Amino acid sequence: MAFTKQTKQGVVTKYQAHPTDCGSTAVQIALVTERINYISSHLKTHTKDYAGERGLMILVGQRKRLLSYLKQKDFAHYQKLIKQLEVRK
Repeated sequence: MAFTKQTKQGVVTKYQAHPTDCGSTAVQIALVTERINYISSHLKTHTKDYAGERGLMILVGQRKRLLSYLKQKDFAHYQKLIKQLEVRK
């Protein structure tokens, strides 16, 4: 499954706080997580795609920074989001 416009819109509608929300921290984290899942599944079949692996590491770092920001600002929302996304074990 490719990361299409419909996939992105579905993630945004699932994690938005209100109907016009399209760029809150939770939505950004959910979108980056969706891209990470897509790229990691791609790398399972294409093991020598080193540029894709680099892009994956960049996205993981971006998600880490966004999660630490959300943890500082709203800890309850942070806990709820990581439980929904199953990011941390």
